[in-house]
Amino acid sequence: MRACELGLQLGFKTPGPFNAITDILGVRVGHCTIKDEIAGKHIRTGVTIIEPRSCSARLQPCFAGVHVLNGNGDATGLEWIREAGLLTTPIALTNTHSVGVVRDALIALEREELHDDSTYWCMPVVMETYDGILNDIWGQHVNTSHVRAAQANAQSGPVQEGAVGGGTGMICHEFKGGIGTSSRKLSSEFGGYSVGALVQANHGKREELRVASFPVGRFMTNIISPFSQYNSPGMGSIVVVLATDAPLLPHQCQRLAQRASIGIARTGGGTEDSSGDIFLAFSTGNNDLAPADYNRKNLPFTKSLTMLNNDYISHLLSAAAECVEEAIINAMLAAEPMSRGDITAPALSADILLQALSMCNSPKSYQGF
Repeated sequence: MRACELGLQLGFKTPGPFNAITDILGVRVGHCTIKDEIAGKHIRTGVTIIEPRSCSARLQPCFAGVHVLNGNGDATGLEWIREAGLLTTPIALTNTHSVGVVRDALIALEREELHDDSTYWCMPVVMETYDGILNDIWGQHVNTSHVRAAQANAQSGPVQEGAVGGGTGMICHEFKGGIGTSSRKLSSEFGGYSVGALVQANHGKREELRVASFPVGRFMTNIISPFSQYNSPGMGSIVVVLATDAPLLPHQCQRLAQRASIGIARTGGGTEDSSGDIFLAFSTGNNDLAPADYNRKNLPFTKSLTMLNNDYISHLLSAAAECVEEAIINAMLAAEPMSRGDITAPALSADILLQALSMCNSPKSYQGF
């Protein structure tokens, strides 16, 4: 079940039709999930692809911005986004040790689309979190075929969540984590724009987990933890992709990306030295930006743009925080328990969550806190 199906109101704004990042017209998401056991090695990993437009991002770039809350992680392609403010490739999510092969595969796919010896270059965006507790990460089992499959599976509409794609082996607040998504649509009074988030959640300590502002994690400490043998709960990371159809310029996209920090904080995360918390936001609100492989001879000197007035951006920033908060909870609720040998990441079931919430509502539950 998803948070909204449990009757949880995470914020005050209205979700979009799919309550997913795909509520932004043109955005598509595809997964390739790898679950196998070879020679005693447990393989629990994969790739998730986010296509920002219905056509190639090379042909129809988006303004974009980046924010890093904590840099204990890696991502490719972000420096050019910081410099130029443009997203010109799909976005891929995978595990820490597979960033390189996923990047190379995306370059190969771009090369196939060009059909010639173009001098155009590309720097794909690949983001990662660490799945080495449940996955044989040193085996580097992700290959080009998995990237191709994820891209081929990209579609609009509902998004599969939990232990799928890049989120297959991830752990969140000591429960099984993974991919989660959510969206919000502003009222016509504030422009009618939408914003959506997709997270790969692999972070947080259970005792700090909060849902709808309630400290539910404090009532779940008796549940088995995948870190019982490692003594390091909270290790891991979270990466966030935000999309909006509001006409934002690059610096405004960066401001939107920053608000992912608020959603993470509301669920009890964002304070670990060992967590790589890296966020990207892009806008589809300005169309017909110059293609990344443009012919300079035919390129006009100027381009007319539309910008959301900053007097109205607060509502969008608030919606982004709500989306990220709910996406994290959705990732945990959707994931099933997963084991690797004697290590188990339990699922955050609806029953467990509702029971903890009922305990939080008790007048005696906060004594001593």
